[in-house]
Amino acid sequence: MRDQVESQKKLKALNATYVAQLPEKLEQLDQALGQLSHTVWDEQSAQTILRLVHSLAGSGTTFGFASLSDAARNLETYLKQLAQAKAVMNNDQSKHIQRLMHELNQAAVSSDASIADQSGWIAIAPPGQGAAKPRRIFVVEDEHELAEELKIQLGYFGYDVSVFNTLADFRIAMEQTSDVVVLMDVTFPEDRLGGIKTVYEIQQGREIPVPVVFLSAHDNFEARLEAARAGGIAYLSKPVNIGNLIDRLDILTSPITPEPYRVMIVDDSVALTSYYTTVLEQAGMAVKAVNNPFNVIESLLEFAPDLILIDLYMPECNGTDLAKVIRQLDAFVSIPIVFLSAESDLDKQLFAMGFGGDDFLTKPILPQHLISSVTSRIRRSLMLRSFMVRDSLTGLLNHTAIKDLLDGEVAWAIRHKKPLSFAMIDIDHFKQVNDNYGHPTGDRVIKSLSRLLKQRLRTSDLVGRYGGEEFAVVLVDADSSTAMKVLETIRETFSRLRHLVDEKEFTVTFSCGIADVSQFSDATKLCDAADKALYKAKHAGRNQLMLADNSFTSGKKD
Repeated sequence: MRDQVESQKKLKALNATYVAQLPEKLEQLDQALGQLSHTVWDEQSAQTILRLVHSLAGSGTTFGFASLSDAARNLETYLKQLAQAKAVMNNDQSKHIQRLMHELNQAAVSSDASIADQSGWIAIAPPGQGAAKPRRIFVVEDEHELAEELKIQLGYFGYDVSVFNTLADFRIAMEQTSDVVVLMDVTFPEDRLGGIKTVYEIQQGREIPVPVVFLSAHDNFEARLEAARAGGIAYLSKPVNIGNLIDRLDILTSPITPEPYRVMIVDDSVALTSYYTTVLEQAGMAVKAVNNPFNVIESLLEFAPDLILIDLYMPECNGTDLAKVIRQLDAFVSIPIVFLSAESDLDKQLFAMGFGGDDFLTKPILPQHLISSVTSRIRRSLMLRSFMVRDSLTGLLNHTAIKDLLDGEVAWAIRHKKPLSFAMIDIDHFKQVNDNYGHPTGDRVIKSLSRLLKQRLRTSDLVGRYGGEEFAVVLVDADSSTAMKVLETIRETFSRLRHLVDEKEFTVTFSCGIADVSQFSDATKLCDAADKALYKAKHAGRNQLMLADNSFTSGKKD
């Protein structure tokens, strides 16, 4: 609420600035038109005048001058007709322009210039500003051994688990709690659908329903139907497959990425860039405003936007030309470019998009429409980009992406004299897992390790699936000693995870090789050293970590 009040103050201040500058802009336009009253319209003069009028048409409504925008648009339409004729204006044409200018001046004077009430903006939760999702789990299960086993297994993945063996104890706990995910058994001694009925009770009167995953030994339609009606978001059969359960819980509890969307605005109007910057920042986005298109390249490399908003008509370099230049840069070939202009001619909009644009938004645009359009376009773009750099099974960085990022991180660490460690991880006897239990089970084992790595490592660390059952980890700002401690904890935890298939349980281990940038001065040497250390760990008996040093010789894959 406080941020919104501050945004309102900024918008009102921008409105006041626009009002103060409006007489100067109108005078500038009037003088330019006066100089052309008895001369042929040359291309450069026409473009200058049309740009001045176009700017008023696009900005007027934004700052509370709807009638000003209408009058400017009428003048713009007439001037375009004269510009296309490329002839000396006659008296009738000159008088008509004077009448249109008079209407434009009257619109500026008569408008109340009150900025529109923005209290009704659509609240779009920006990345990193959504409500924190719970990592607390309530297990409601009358079978004591099963409940405790669930608590232990979920604890390995960082969940805070409380166990309730009776429905009565659970009801009491829920009177004081809302930020939990509930794992609820369906059948209890007093009622075969007691868990479902209890969930019905606790959901009553809650504005936000408690997320519930039902567990049951009876996989029948009646129970599933009642569970769905009670608001259950999942129904898992016993014996519980921990991998499937964690998949469900991760969806419910994983926090939204903390990185805000990054938007660059390129527009020669300082007033409009300030306005759109305020609107998008109020929605939680990071914004870079550029008023001179000749400064775009430098700003692109420095800011690395997720989306670029470009005005179509700017002096010396229009939006379509700028889009062409941006598309010449390999790093920005796929970045969405959205034209934001008062141009309402559909043919011209489509023409502009043919030169590298992805969308066209027409000024004036309501704040909620701007936020919604930018958000949806960025989300789609980031999703497509993730397909290019992410492994489809685990969601981790793929082989190419992790190697590219390793190059950059190593160079940065050496340049700034910071510690960095690189680890190669390989699941032990993975071929036997596939042979004995099938490839779908092998995939679940891979996913369980990827999930554990993501949960136990820092957000600044980089995790990738290097190939098959092999993983790569870049531990930023961590020396080999720190890396050994962190990965040893993960190795021990992974070895205790129980995997279930056809009511049979089994455990899996991994081996790991670690190399430190202080001993291996580039990414290639670091990667090779970690790989050799990994296979030394394999040949030493597996299920252990090995630290690389300069004396290492190449190991052999088993």
